Amino acid sequence: MRYLHTMVRVSDIDAALGFYRDALGMEVVRRSDNEAGRYTLVFLAAPDDVEAARDAKAPLIELTYNWDPEDYTGGRNFGHLAYEVDDIYATCARLQKAGITINRPPRDGNMAFVRSPEGISIELLQKGERKAPEEPWASMPNTGTW
Repeated sequence: MRYLHTMVRVSDIDAALGFYRDALGMEVVRRSDNEAGRYTLVFLAAPDDVEAARDAKAPLIELTYNWDPEDYTGGRNFGHLAYEVDDIYATCARLQKAGITINRPPRDGNMAFVRSPEGISIELLQKGERKAPEEPWASMPNTGTW
């Protein structure tokens, strides 16, 4: 058994790509539009996983956009997605600059949480050893839920 992907239903494909691709830095590995089924699938990989993902050897995020509007609240939610990052502070600063709220700042130099436009929690974890606490993160309060 091998982990393949996590599917996230999105109601606005452009907002979702703005978050996952443009702000988080993931890369689109493949995309398909199905007119008969009235949906679009976009598969993305983290930058360090792109080559492996193209060979179907790395997990992906599958964004499913149903062309007919649906409400994706309640029972379709789940815990969170988690990604390891090279520099937790630089990643959070880049996301913040892109207009993304840092819901749980990396006060400990190790972990932060943000949310996608669809309200999916994304955990960011420092690769290797945690960083020493650093401002403005060390004293930044939580914002919203994560």
